[in-house]
Amino acid sequence: QVQLIESGGGLVQAGGSLRLSCAASGRALILYTVGWFRQAPGKEREFVAAINWSGGSTYYADSVKGRFMISRTNAESTVYLQMNSLKPNETAVYYCAARLSGSSWSSTYDYWGQGTQVTVSS
Repeated sequence: QVQLIESGGGLVQAGGSLRLSCAASGRALILYTVGWFRQAPGKEREFVAAINWSGGSTYYADSVKGRFMISRTNAESTVYLQMNSLKPNETAVYYCAARLSGSSWSSTYDYWGQGTQVTVSS
């Protein structure tokens, strides 16, 4: 069983930056693919970014390419999401999720964190 805890959310002005962290407990994150998702009020959850177990492969939603960067430190069982040039419509609860296997970067995750709120003011 993997427990995931997100942190780093907060209030930022449009154009600003935040770095989210996803820390694992219970079991090390090594061998797990980890993804970030977000859900805005009244909207469905959407995929943001994912990284494979080694950090050698990453995948991003088109809407965040060039602005967000996902990375990981397996020694610390932590995955990061650096978010730059944030926009007001990216206000949402951001979740990290983990899985051991799957064919799609954006689906079939087994473990989820509780989420961290990101608010981007205009």
